[in-house]
Amino acid sequence: MKIYVDADACPVKDIIISEATNADIPVTLVTSFSHFSNAEQPSGVKTIYVDSGADAADYRIMRLVETGDVIVTQDYGLASLGLAKGCIVLHHKGFSYTNENIDDLLQTRYLSAMARKSGKRTKGPKPMTSEDRDKFRELFKKIISH
Repeated sequence: MKIYVDADACPVKDIIISEATNADIPVTLVTSFSHFSNAEQPSGVKTIYVDSGADAADYRIMRLVETGDVIVTQDYGLASLGLAKGCIVLHHKGFSYTNENIDDLLQTRYLSAMARKSGKRTKGPKPMTSEDRDKFRELFKKIISH
């Protein structure tokens, strides 16, 4: 098992790195060059930089993952591709993407995009809470301990 993080806007990177390092599971952060950092990462954590194109990180992650790997993303499209490849896919708010919920999530995203295209305003995601972080940590620990 390896862990791949769609890292540009991931608010739980610290949790992922901490828990994965404790479990001795390698982590790959995939992020755009616009988020370049010289910060040192712990052993077992590497960063791959990609162009700033819309889906560059998604494409790189999909080239790297194998069945059974873990992907952390808020992108429903990447989640769908990861599920199709046999990966465990987690959202940073502490839920798993599954074959049972991905179609509804994609449909909701599509309907919201169509509403925005026609000039309607839609609500954005709710702010991240400490409860969301705790929920993610518990789910992540459960997933990597199996």
